[in-house]
Amino acid sequence: MKRITLSLLCISALTLSAYAQEEKASGKPAADNTAKNERDASGDTKTSGDQSNSPEDIKITAAIRRAIVAEDSLTMTATNVKIITADGKVTLRGPVKTAAEKTKIGELAKKEAGKATIDNQLEVKESN
Repeated sequence: MKRITLSLLCISALTLSAYAQEEKASGKPAADNTAKNERDASGDTKTSGDQSNSPEDIKITAAIRRAIVAEDSLTMTATNVKIITADGKVTLRGPVKTAAEKTKIGELAKKEAGKATIDNQLEVKESN
């Protein structure tokens, strides 16, 4: 049993290595979020840590999240966007698959946010 497990691990490692070399040879950049991580760490962009704990801001965020999750036309990617509410300003961040999803989420947020302003920073992912 140990030999079979060890053999499977070796085969998996070789397969992953071959896949990585193929990606490198194809000229495609590796899946790397370093630039986005540096951008978020700079403090210039809103992250989930910027969410206000005031009852009003939490209520707005929750209402927008419920509206997004209830919208059947949105993909799972779109339903997982970041919603950050602080001091009456809602920031939407993260990837969506289409411009229509970006627009729809913006409309839902505006409808649920009341007087809060919306900063729609959603990014449309390029289809491969």
